[in-house]
Amino acid sequence: MADKYTDFSAFYAFYLTEHSNKTCRQLHFIGSTLVLLCITAFIVMGNTGYLLAIPLCGYGFAWVGHFVFEKNRPASFRQPLFSLMGDWVMYWQLLSGKISFSQHEGIRKA
Repeated sequence: MADKYTDFSAFYAFYLTEHSNKTCRQLHFIGSTLVLLCITAFIVMGNTGYLLAIPLCGYGFAWVGHFVFEKNRPASFRQPLFSLMGDWVMYWQLLSGKISFSQHEGIRKA
C-alpha cells in the first residue's frame, strides 16, 4: 500500500486482498469476538481489566494472522481508522456468510 486511501470503499477492496489467508481471517474473527465479549463483560461486571484486554484480543489475534499466516504487514500500521472499520465490516461479512471462513483465495466481495 504505497498511498493512503481517502475513500473507505477503495481501502476495503485493498483490505480484503490483505486477508486472503483463511487462518488470518479466522484469527481476526476470534479476536473481534473476544473484543465484543470483553465489552459485554465490562458492562456486566464493571471490571476495567476487560477494557484493558480489548487491544490485546483485537490486535493480538489479527497481528499473529498477518505476520505468521498472511505474511504481510497489518494495515492498522498505515491506516488505523480505516483498518478498524474494515475489521468490523469483514467481521459482519464473515458472520453473515458474504465472506468465507475457509476459502483460501478469491474472497467474494459483497
